[in-house]
Amino acid sequence: MPSAKLTKRSVDQIRPEAKPVYWFDSELPGFFLRVMPSGAKSWGVEYRPGSGRQVQKKRVTLGAFGKLAPEQARQAAKQVLATVTKGGDPAADKAHERAALTLSALADVFLAEHMVAKRKPSTAAWAKDIIDRTLKPEFGTTGAHKITRGAVAKLHARLKETPHRANAALALISSMYGFASKRGIVEEGMNPARGIEKYRTQSRERFLTSEELERLGAAIREAETAGIPWTVDRTTPNAKHIPVRPESCLTTIGPHAAAALRLLLFTGARLREILHLQWQHVDLERGLLFLPDSKTGKKTIVLSAPAVNVLTTVPRVGAFVIAGNNPEKPRADLKRPWELVCQRARLEGVRIHDLRHSFASVGAGGGLGLPIIGKLLGHADVKTTQRYAHLDNDPLRRATDIIAGKIAAAMGEQRSLPETTAPSHSP
Repeated sequence: MPSAKLTKRSVDQIRPEAKPVYWFDSELPGFFLRVMPSGAKSWGVEYRPGSGRQVQKKRVTLGAFGKLAPEQARQAAKQVLATVTKGGDPAADKAHERAALTLSALADVFLAEHMVAKRKPSTAAWAKDIIDRTLKPEFGTTGAHKITRGAVAKLHARLKETPHRANAALALISSMYGFASKRGIVEEGMNPARGIEKYRTQSRERFLTSEELERLGAAIREAETAGIPWTVDRTTPNAKHIPVRPESCLTTIGPHAAAALRLLLFTGARLREILHLQWQHVDLERGLLFLPDSKTGKKTIVLSAPAVNVLTTVPRVGAFVIAGNNPEKPRADLKRPWELVCQRARLEGVRIHDLRHSFASVGAGGGLGLPIIGKLLGHADVKTTQRYAHLDNDPLRRATDIIAGKIAAAMGEQRSLPETTAPSHSP
């Protein structure tokens, strides 16, 4: 095996080969650098526990080159060798720790130290849901080191009726074991999800037609004014105690819920971007929303004339534009008002996120061009130019006026809208 004094300069000059190569330090016996064919380099130390030539040597990984400087790795190796001199066996100790750790315990560490610490709250919540409802019931009490590819493949196959969730579970297992491998919680490179083919999934985008937008607009107006009627199922227990007066069989939604649905349609924004929108981020004079955070980071939304009209008429209650029961906290969701208007508008299988898709589809159908639409929606692939959106907003304002104007017209929302100079486009 090759040897050299392992310094930063010498390590930088080492090139990967077709198979893993171990470079041993010429000064500290047992201290080595492993170089993988991919170019990845990691520090380690080799030792012989106990005495006698017949005892097999063991190796302990210290950390990756780049995260551990040569001198740091050398000091860590000296500590391991000092432990061995005193009769210890660091490799056996690590193996024992790994064997004692269940998948449930690993998942908790992964959530706390990786997902919650380094990812957005929505991503961490998604991971926790997959772990709590899918992975822990299946593998929770099993040692993390004992979970096999076959066991993961069986779980994946059992979830075939929900392919999106099956693939998400697979991706989360892979990420969890990648994290555990880097931390030394499991053996380096262990990944029981590797090599399992994911299910092919169909895109779930749904675009509302002009007729559907018209029905949706009528349903929102009815829900916020007269109320949407509902019928009593007399076959249910205690149904005879339910009043049958027509005025008692109407369900309404508040002005803030109605405003949220319209803003989603008129801006193409994501649900949380609207529900978490605060008045301090709204600039009606310039027609802009300055979001301090979003899925793609800091974001500026150019407001259309219909969106400005919504924001100037919605009642101001508390810090958030879409006020909930507690005006000082963001509203949790729009499930009940959305289900109500969807049922009244006869929209089956339409999700709130499909309003964003519909915004984009109207723009694409109007020939506005994908770069402009991408900037309006704040897609990640235009993050470089997104920071200049508030400076170069003339073409964006014309584009968003065209899109939201058509949506508002289809919904019958053209009453008392501010005039716009946007050029006309045929639908």
